[in-house]
Amino acid sequence: MLSPEEWGIVRLSLLVGGTAMLVTLPVAFGLAWLLARGRFPGKVLLDGVVHLPLVVPPVVTGWALLLLFGPAGPIGAWLAQWFGVSVLFRWTGATIAAGVMALPLVVRAIRLSIEAVDRQLEQAARTLGAGRWRVFATITLPLCAPGVLAGLVLGFARSIGEFGATITFVSNVPGETATLPLAIYSALQRPGGEAMVWRLAGVSVGLSLIALVASEWLARRMGRGLHVL
Repeated sequence: MLSPEEWGIVRLSLLVGGTAMLVTLPVAFGLAWLLARGRFPGKVLLDGVVHLPLVVPPVVTGWALLLLFGPAGPIGAWLAQWFGVSVLFRWTGATIAAGVMALPLVVRAIRLSIEAVDRQLEQAARTLGAGRWRVFATITLPLCAPGVLAGLVLGFARSIGEFGATITFVSNVPGETATLPLAIYSALQRPGGEAMVWRLAGVSVGLSLIALVASEWLARRMGRGLHVL
């Protein structure tokens, strides 16, 4: 059984992961659409920038976020001046770090789902008089929806497992930024914390396994749907 403190850690992790995916979705979909359908100079460079968090050390990503959102950073100074808020040492900062680290996985899944949509179906709808938005809403989006959901589920699993960028960007503040991996790290540093580590590690593995199975199921469902069409 989890203690009240451990339940709080789990709830915080779910909050951070869920919010990260809600914020990431429109950005990821826009980037995926540009990479799948767009033709413009610098497309390869944009693709590389989007996937950069997958290959650079997470600490570097956290440091870059600290430069951007810190008190002297361009975004951090703007938020402080106009809204009087700061994301440092807050769960909102942990959400930003989780979203940035999960973004490449979400973009890739959505991009593949968009590329898998038969363009001839869209062209046929256009010849029958359907506008661009109607084709998108009635054909493109329903066909790529399972891939979008699969990307979000996979990104959620990545978000709740984020460690390096989070601890660099917003530190390890109990009850505020101490998500599952950070809480496990803290428990490992104190005597008698092994039992807590086992419980939180079990929850972390369980959540990640559920997310991975759900993502695979959605991806297979998208493949069957396109095969039927």
